[in-house]
Amino acid sequence: MNNASLDYVYWQDEEMWLGYLDEYPDYMTQGETIDELKENLTGIYKELTSGHIRS
Repeated sequence: MNNASLDYVYWQDEEMWLGYLDEYPDYMTQGETIDELKENLTGIYKELTSGHIRS
């Protein structure tokens, strides 16, 4: 991704961080840290915008 910013919603639920991209609210993910959550959200964005969605 080329320095584009992604808008996302996130929150902490006990020990995990949960979140989703504003543009794709059906694709929620999680991470043990906020940085891991951001990495997962970036991965989802790349997958959804690449045209190669896994089933």
